Amino acid sequence: MSMAVVGLLAGMALGFAGYFGGFGAFVLVAALGVVGFVVGRFVDGDLEPGDLFRGRDRDDRRR
Repeated sequence: MSMAVVGLLAGMALGFAGYFGGFGAFVLVAALGVVGFVVGRFVDGDLEPGDLFRGRDRDDRRR
């Protein structure tokens, strides 16, 4: 499935949640989507737990 189709489905889900459930449902669906995305990245191996909690080194900062 292409990323365009995934984006379309996510947008439709958020639209339905916002229309039928109001702003609170929209925010809840968006937050759960972000959690699902992060968990999916962990499962795929693209993200490690230390990536979220590790601070940046001084040399890595952009000026």
